[in-house]
Amino acid sequence: MLALVPLLALPELIEAMSHGEVDDHGGISLVAGLVGWQVALVTLGAIAAVIVVGSYLTGPIFWFIAAANLREMFVATALMIVIGIALLMSLGGLSPALGTFLAGVVLAHSEYRHELESDIDPFKGLLLGLFFMTVGAGINFGLLSANLASIVGLTLGLIALKASVLYVLAIVFKVQGADRWLFALGLAQAGEFGFVLLSFTVANGVIPTALADQLLLIVALSMLLTPALFILFDRVIVPRFVVGEIREVDAMPEGGSKIIIAGHGRVGGLVSRVLNGAGYAPTVIDFSSAQLEFLERFGAHAYYGDATRPDLLHAAGIADAKLFVIAIDGKDQITELARYLHHQYPDLKVVARAVDWTHVYDLWNAGCRDIIRENYDSALRMGRSSLEHLGADRTQADATVTVFDEMDRKGMIEIASHYDPAVSMAENEALIAKFNEMRVGWEIDLKVKMEAVLAAE
Repeated sequence: MLALVPLLALPELIEAMSHGEVDDHGGISLVAGLVGWQVALVTLGAIAAVIVVGSYLTGPIFWFIAAANLREMFVATALMIVIGIALLMSLGGLSPALGTFLAGVVLAHSEYRHELESDIDPFKGLLLGLFFMTVGAGINFGLLSANLASIVGLTLGLIALKASVLYVLAIVFKVQGADRWLFALGLAQAGEFGFVLLSFTVANGVIPTALADQLLLIVALSMLLTPALFILFDRVIVPRFVVGEIREVDAMPEGGSKIIIAGHGRVGGLVSRVLNGAGYAPTVIDFSSAQLEFLERFGAHAYYGDATRPDLLHAAGIADAKLFVIAIDGKDQITELARYLHHQYPDLKVVARAVDWTHVYDLWNAGCRDIIRENYDSALRMGRSSLEHLGADRTQADATVTVFDEMDRKGMIEIASHYDPAVSMAENEALIAKFNEMRVGWEIDLKVKMEAVLAAE
């Protein structure tokens, strides 16, 4: 859109702007004197340069800064990148706000994004508050009162139109239930990027200032109405889709716990019973109210809440915890939670449940080093029972399973170094080659070690 806007310039507006133009800053511009298509090319070039160069340089830069172990230098470097990109956008005739937006895109794709997020978190609330204060301060109440009916009508029409389009998209992409309405209503407002686009269109002579002022009012009012849309969703729509009583998130125990278990299903419940039997008192969190109500009838206790939410983990005492057990359902949720814990709490011991053997590599890539495959131990026990039925005694069967387990874990670690989450395992030639190379030697080593075990018996 930013590249196409200069092509839509109206000659009469350009001429009017040139007669009233005052150069009060004496700054340098890369687009001064260029025609529309040339401005479009410069715009595209500036944005492409920021994204491409930023994607390849931010990693080495932050690696070098992180090696100094100076947290303030880390934040200062991030701010320098933001200011530099904003300056480049200004030279290209674009808004500095667009520059900061692109800087956020670049930094969000950096491998240090979690550390950056942690560093700027104390300022996030203040800066968001400042942003919305500027939105409110930018409302022209005189213009609003003079055109109240038309502006309010256009605002509601914009929200209705955008919600309708989003609802159709939700149907096309098979979003179900209340989530379909949440998607449509939650994004129905005009985005803050509208302020950037409108100022850019005025600067390029696409629309007159008077029309832009009215559109800015519509954008601001639609954002102010967004909380009302969420209230409508919570009070009217959600009850129609939720069966049974809606349960509020439980208050976490005061002082937190040294052990937190996420999930109280068929895995987390057993882990909780083992730890309780050993004299520990873990804090168990589960997001299924029906499951918790069922378990409470049998004397089990857990706290209702979403264990992937940082604020709930903070309330549960994650900062002082020594052990975190991830036993929730869903491969993606498990992986993202493990990655978050690894980056935000690197000293925390995390035990994660892997849904299958490919999930093991996702968790390893996310930084988790204590990974339990949910069906692995059962398969080993079945193998041991099979050996016993075939004539081996318990000692021989145990020794066989132990040797297999040790070699399998060692092989998984070696293969993990060739895993790339961006490439399908079926298309990862380096991983496949490593696996086939190891498989031959692995089978030979396993037979040799098993013969040694049997000879010792």
